[in-house]
Amino acid sequence: MTPFLLLMKLVLYYGILAAILLIVLWLYPPLQDSLPIGRVQALLAQSGDLAPLADGIPQLAQVASPLASMPSFIGSLIWLGAAIIGALLASLPVSWVYMTIRNPHEYDQSLVDTIVVLPLIVTSIVVIVQHSLALAFSLAGIAGAARYRNTLKSSGDLLFILLAIGIGLSAGIGAVELAILSSAAFNFCFLLLWVTRYGERSEMKRFLSEFDHPDTKAPPPDDETKQLDRKMKQSDWNGL
Repeated sequence: MTPFLLLMKLVLYYGILAAILLIVLWLYPPLQDSLPIGRVQALLAQSGDLAPLADGIPQLAQVASPLASMPSFIGSLIWLGAAIIGALLASLPVSWVYMTIRNPHEYDQSLVDTIVVLPLIVTSIVVIVQHSLALAFSLAGIAGAARYRNTLKSSGDLLFILLAIGIGLSAGIGAVELAILSSAAFNFCFLLLWVTRYGERSEMKRFLSEFDHPDTKAPPPDDETKQLDRKMKQSDWNGL
């Protein structure tokens, strides 16, 4: 895929996503209270206020616990479902960028799956642990006991993992708009680095692929090869 096609794909995707969200909120304004959006404003309002640190945890929990204001069980399910779907929608274009710009010789298919699935897991974890400090420490102990390790092929791959975690954290606290904006900024930035070949030098190991890198698939057989295969098969049958 050429840089122009990738750019058009990303612009159309984010444009359609933003248009759908704006139309839904315009037609049904009360629906905003049941969706995981709008928490960035509350977090920014609290960032310059040190009063919650002196008064205790409840004020901080009020900002970071949108599920506490859900009126019913169905409303909570709608909020959680929207958060998980929002995390998925924000992570999908990140996987497209990785599959397109990554060097094909170091392409890691498992990392693509991680980019898509990790935000969903982080979203669920944030919803669980944000209400309880004890659960947060328990989760840290479980993760330490599992001792999951994976060696990445490049430090650039770590950026995709960090973004996936950030998308999950944003969706988990009810700030899907932050997850989508972070995803868009990350993708367009990497696309710009890919087009401008920023930091590239001759005879160096490339992290990003060439625009017209050769296809790794084998070329289709020509007519002479097909005829030779038929003769070999016929000789094998005659031998039997």
